[in-house]
Amino acid sequence: MAVLGVSHVAVGVADMDRALTFYRDLVGLRVDLDIEESGFGKARDQRRRAVYLRSPDEPGPRPSFIVLDQQLTREPFGQPPRLFQLGTHHFSFWVDDLEQRVQRIMEAGFGVIVPPTVSDAVAYGEERGSGKYLTAIVRDADGNPVQFDQKL
Repeated sequence: MAVLGVSHVAVGVADMDRALTFYRDLVGLRVDLDIEESGFGKARDQRRRAVYLRSPDEPGPRPSFIVLDQQLTREPFGQPPRLFQLGTHHFSFWVDDLEQRVQRIMEAGFGVIVPPTVSDAVAYGEERGSGKYLTAIVRDADGNPVQFDQKL
């Protein structure tokens, strides 16, 4: 048995329209499904708006996706993660236009945690000195850290 890849990342959001401005309009993901769901797991009385987004260009039979989750039957709770805390503290997208993308995100009023920075390939699990990557980390509409990476 083998792991075939990452299936999806779920992101809780307070305001779906504001979140879509970030993930759809600025990140460039394609909305594949926008649906109201209920009866999830043990929370049979809970309802949510779930928006499923994918990269329009990701190849393969099992492309990974993002699910934005806005609770409809309760108020949002919790805080966005901080980099390097225990648990999941950020996720990242491969892009081919990192500097321009971060500029558009900044112009739209979203914060930057780490501006575009060149990193050695060792930061990507490769042999030291084998290549360079450009990386940046920004905040989405709810303050979650989102990273972008570009191989140089």
